[in-house]
Amino acid sequence: MANVAVIGSQWGDEGKGKIVDWLSSRADVVVRFQGGHNAGHTLVIDGVTYKLHLLPSGIVRKSKLSIIGNGVVVDPWALLEEIKAVQAQGVAVTPEKLIIAENAPLILPVHAALDRALEAARGKKAIGTTGRGIGPAYEDKIARRAIRICDLEHPDYLKEKLSGMMLHHNALLKGLGAEPIDENDIYRALMDVREDILQYTGVVWKILDEARRKGQKILFEGAQGMMLDVDHGTYPFVTSSNMAAAQAATGSGVGPDAINYVLGITKAYTTRVGEGPFPTEQNNEVGEFLGTKGHEFGTTTGRKRRCGWFDAVIVRQAVKICGIQGIALTKLDVLDGLEEIKICTGYELDGEKLDYLPASADKQARVTPVYETMEGWNTSTRGARSWKDLPAEAVKYVRHIEELIGAPVTLLSTSPERDDTILMHDPFMS
Repeated sequence: MANVAVIGSQWGDEGKGKIVDWLSSRADVVVRFQGGHNAGHTLVIDGVTYKLHLLPSGIVRKSKLSIIGNGVVVDPWALLEEIKAVQAQGVAVTPEKLIIAENAPLILPVHAALDRALEAARGKKAIGTTGRGIGPAYEDKIARRAIRICDLEHPDYLKEKLSGMMLHHNALLKGLGAEPIDENDIYRALMDVREDILQYTGVVWKILDEARRKGQKILFEGAQGMMLDVDHGTYPFVTSSNMAAAQAATGSGVGPDAINYVLGITKAYTTRVGEGPFPTEQNNEVGEFLGTKGHEFGTTTGRKRRCGWFDAVIVRQAVKICGIQGIALTKLDVLDGLEEIKICTGYELDGEKLDYLPASADKQARVTPVYETMEGWNTSTRGARSWKDLPAEAVKYVRHIEELIGAPVTLLSTSPERDDTILMHDPFMS
C-alpha cells in the first residue's frame, strides 16, 4: 500500500476537496502540510456540503485520523470556529481524531493587520492576498520570532516572546500609518483559547512514524496550487509557502521516502484568484461561460475567479517539479456545449518560442499563448462513471492532455458528487 501526496497543479481551486475526500475514504491518516486558512476545500457528501479551511478533509469521516502538520500556519480562533461549524453539522472533532503539530506557528491578529496594511501600501501593485495574515506569519517563522503552539504551554515564556515580536510589528504598523496593537490584548486572547487548542496538540512526526510502521495509509493533503508556490510559482504573486511534493515531507515531519505516489489535481480548464500573470485568461464570453457554468467563486473569499483555456505548459512544469505520477482531471463537464476548445501548448516571447513559463515576472507578464484547437462536444459528460459514457471528442481531449503534460489521467471527475469519478488507477495501490 502506498502513501499519497495530493498537489494542485495550477493556481489552486482545481477541485482538490472532492478528490481528497474520495481518497480519504481509502486512507487511515490525512495530513495538511502547508498553507493556512486562506485555502478552502469544499466537500459534498450525501448531499451535505462541508467547507474546510484548516481542518484536513479526513475530519468528516469517523474512523480517520486528521493531522495539521508543522508546515501549516494556524489561526487558533479561525480553527476553533471551523471546529464549531463542522460539529454543528454532526461531525465529531475530538483529540483522538484531530492532532496539531506542537511546532506549528500561530497566526495572530497582528499578522492580519500587517497583511492588510502592506496590501494597502502596495496600491496598484497589490499582490491580492486574502488579508488573513498568512504571509506575515510565515515571515515570523523564518525570522525566528514566531509564536508556536508549544509556547502556549508556558505562559511566562509566551509573554516574553510576544513582547519581542510586537516591538517589531508595531514599529512596522506605525511606519505604514496603521494603528499599533496592544500586546496585552493578544496575550489575553491567547490565554482564553490556550486550553482549547492544547488539547489537540501532539508530536506529529512521531505519530506519523508509528503509523508508517503499522502499515497505515497516509494521505498528504496540499492546499492551493504549484503556480502559487513561493519558489516555483508566478512570484511575487504567490502564497508564502511551498506546495511542491517535497513539502509534504518537511511540512509534516517524515522522510521523502514516505511519499510513494504524487497525484496532481488538475482542472480541465484554468482559473486563478487575485492578481498576477495568467497567459490563457479569457476576458470574453468564453471566460464568462466557464466562470458561470463552473461556479467559479473562491471557497474562502468568495472572490470571482479569472477563467481561461487549459494551459498544458504550466501543468507540464508542475509534473516535472513535483514528480507527479498521475493527475486527477476535474470539471470536464464544464466544457460541455462548447463548439471548439483550445489548449495552450507553448508560449511566444519576443519572437522566441518557449515550452516553459520563465521565472522573471516581466517575462511572465509578456508571454503570449500558442494554442491548438480541438473539436468540442454537445453530449453531456456530467455524472459519467466510465469511459463509454463519454463522447469521443471528450476522450480525445483527455488523451491529448495526457500527451502534452507527460502524465496519465489517474482519475477523471465529472461532477462535484464523490461517486461521479472514473478511476483508471488507484494511487494507494502503487
